[in-house]
Amino acid sequence: MNGWMIPPIDSLVARYVECYWFINTVKDDDGIAHPKLNPDTCGHLILTPKSQAYDYQSEAYSTQGKGSHWLFPYNKTYTMDHSEPMTLLGIKFHTGALYSLNLEPNTVEVNRIAQVDVEQLFLQFPPKPDSNLAAQLNVSLDSYLESSLASLLQVGQQDQTACAELLDQLLLPWVSTAKDDKHSELVRKAIALPPEVVISQMGQQLHCSQRTLERSFLRVTGMTLKQCQSINKLDNLLTHLSKHENNDINWSDIAQQFGFSDQPHLIRYLKNAIGNTPREYAKSREFVIDIYGNFE
Repeated sequence: MNGWMIPPIDSLVARYVECYWFINTVKDDDGIAHPKLNPDTCGHLILTPKSQAYDYQSEAYSTQGKGSHWLFPYNKTYTMDHSEPMTLLGIKFHTGALYSLNLEPNTVEVNRIAQVDVEQLFLQFPPKPDSNLAAQLNVSLDSYLESSLASLLQVGQQDQTACAELLDQLLLPWVSTAKDDKHSELVRKAIALPPEVVISQMGQQLHCSQRTLERSFLRVTGMTLKQCQSINKLDNLLTHLSKHENNDINWSDIAQQFGFSDQPHLIRYLKNAIGNTPREYAKSREFVIDIYGNFE
């Protein structure tokens, strides 16, 4: 398995994109054929070969398709089919970033996966005439959109920095059209607050009412502030656990470290969030963060 994660290089792109990530698996790789994705407040644009299939399952949702696709923010656990070799190049947007970007339809999508024609998407935001993207991809400017996907996937296997630079150039014309408003700015400031700041204190620090903050979160992210906090807490918890062997985990210490009142509270939280108790989770280790790591 070849995998990496890297932040954007361009500062404007980094305002809306958290990171780029890459996974390439081959037939003989060890791993779980059906890994799980924990809930995520971020949207992902996933670039793949057009013939490559994808399959996402949850208790209430099932979708299959081929090629590149949107993985919009979601508050459920997805099970994926990774039984066949695959190549995935992901663009992970910041929480709420898609609200500010010029997407059609111009609504905040949640809990949905949608196939996307990448060429048509980026055709709406052509590069500047002096862009060196086409030259770097070794194709003409007129035809670079048709060839860029395969070229990006190939570069991703060889040089993550070069791939990030190409993605920056591809995204820059798009993010340059972004329009932030008072709601997106408020959400961005709230997300930047330390995790120990509780919801009831956020309004005071941001000089607004809690009701205003809640409305802005729902408008920008499609989720409530409480949902976003819970999802981010789970992500931090699973990332922490993925770095430790089972016999190194003290669940009482974990409960205290992540702000749970006691170990039973942690058990109820995990059972509700991912359908597993701490013991069941430690036994299976079937989440993407455990299988592919954090690409560090």
